[in-house]
Amino acid sequence: VQLQASGGGLVQAGGSLRLSCAASGRTFSDYRMGWFRQAPAKAREFVATISWTGGSTLYADSVRGRFTISRDNAKNTVYLQMNNLKPEDTAVYYCAADAGTYGFPPNQRNAYDYWGRGTLVTVSS
Repeated sequence: VQLQASGGGLVQAGGSLRLSCAASGRTFSDYRMGWFRQAPAKAREFVATISWTGGSTLYADSVRGRFTISRDNAKNTVYLQMNNLKPEDTAVYYCAADAGTYGFPPNQRNAYDYWGRGTLVTVSS
């Protein structure tokens, strides 16, 4: 499956952005979807994940209550609504698809089979 993330940009602290990730090539509903981020000089970290039907979600502690992950299987798209953004949210955000190949927990990078290129989010103070 091919993934294309979009929606990043420059926003002031306290502002909002919505990221989108469009999937193509395979049946979208076969995949658990996740968002990760990587700040400069830091390791890529888990942000949020959503189950195949959208009935189950999981968030990193740092974003819980501010970010919301959702998906529209009819549009082959997963979203990340980010509210009350903070400068520490600045990073390249990546979407990823988990086909269940590896069996790792969904908050781990190694669980995911496919990755998009990422979209840059910059939050100014």
